[in-house]
Amino acid sequence: MAIQMIVNGKPQSVDVPANMPLLWVLRDTLGMTGTKFGCGMALCGACTVHLEGEAIRSCITPVSAVAGKKITTIEGLSPDRSHPVQRAWIEVDVPQCGYCQSGQIMSAASLLAKSPKPSDSEIDEAMKGNICRCGTYQRIREAVHRAAALHKASATPSRLEGVGPTEDAFNDETVEVGGAA
Repeated sequence: MAIQMIVNGKPQSVDVPANMPLLWVLRDTLGMTGTKFGCGMALCGACTVHLEGEAIRSCITPVSAVAGKKITTIEGLSPDRSHPVQRAWIEVDVPQCGYCQSGQIMSAASLLAKSPKPSDSEIDEAMKGNICRCGTYQRIREAVHRAAALHKASATPSRLEGVGPTEDAFNDETVEVGGAA
């Protein structure tokens, strides 16, 4: 029997055993290899995806548990790496080997959706289920703070919002550029 779900905004139907882990449906059946296999026991976080906006471990989630629900993978977070968490990860240069990063990013995105300006302790608590074998935890924390700032900046209205181009021109100071005075 086919199982229906929405993956990264697109309806999907898969004909797989109901107890097949979501991780393998994503990777092997749907070809979405951004979500990684790490331990198979929900201990490392490499397989983290969002189910209805909540971070879950796809290696232990049977596909039958997600029937009719919305799943977001690392591929669906942003098609062009423009999500604030992805941008922060790049700016802070978080990845070393990179294997755990999709799970780290998905956990961080879930945290920031709930807590837009998390404290260090909130970050540590939210990220504790994600293991980084390279030990980039300080950069991960820094990137979560940076992502929060990027998200806030993108949500802040510009100083001239609501002011049309003509009014804007009158509000700006005149600046002489080049040439003789």
